[in-house]
Amino acid sequence: MSDFFQGVGVLGRAFRLIFRSRRLFLLSSLCAVLTAIALVALAVLLYRYAPGLLESVWARPESWYGRAGWDLALILGALVAWVVGANVVPPLLLTPLQDPLSEATEAECAQADAVLSPASFLRGMTTGLLHTLARMALLFLGLAVLLPLNLVPGLGSIAFTVLASVWTMLWMAAEHLAAPMTRHLYPFAQVRRMLRERQALCLGFGAGVYLLLWVPILNTFFLPVAIVGGTLLYRGLREAGDLPPPPDALGPASPSSGGRPEAK
Repeated sequence: MSDFFQGVGVLGRAFRLIFRSRRLFLLSSLCAVLTAIALVALAVLLYRYAPGLLESVWARPESWYGRAGWDLALILGALVAWVVGANVVPPLLLTPLQDPLSEATEAECAQADAVLSPASFLRGMTTGLLHTLARMALLFLGLAVLLPLNLVPGLGSIAFTVLASVWTMLWMAAEHLAAPMTRHLYPFAQVRRMLRERQALCLGFGAGVYLLLWVPILNTFFLPVAIVGGTLLYRGLREAGDLPPPPDALGPASPSSGGRPEAK
């Protein structure tokens, strides 16, 4: 439990760092404006089209208890769809700002690693795109596996909402922890290893980001805070020795090192 609450507490450190740094505050404000536009647009789309989508697979019942169940399924389904959309659309929209925000976080911590060469930058950008697509596929695969729970009368929709929320929390942790790790050229297997070995810590961080989505006004800041928090979480795992030195911090082999790469 201490790991879980420590993971939640990373977001508090992220907030304090953002308001202490002018550069982070300006970048976060720009992210917040774009995120607010995306969240409002997503809410409007769900308000207009979610009832029709549900009616296409489940006709609105005539009985009062049937309508109550239908309305409950609509509300719960729309909430999950909004959370999923809020964690897919803004990150795609703000992709160009994520790396600068993460780099600025490390600079504020005076812990910036080696500067990438142009070739390494392109390799990291390609790796990041592939990792993002893999993470999104994993998110939707997990939700698709849980979706049939909605067909169970009564508690099915509630069970789907709870399990889908936990799955989304873990996914959020992976998404925002993987961003700085990808920039330093870690393979995605290292991200999965951290989720497995420090599960409570990562789940606490993901739960904090998830809850941040439901706080009015603050939810527009959820993505920049999550990016800064994910970078702080990555640095903490590095300092704790859970992660090896990043691949982009390894220098070429030298005679004095016996042909092995040395950490810069």
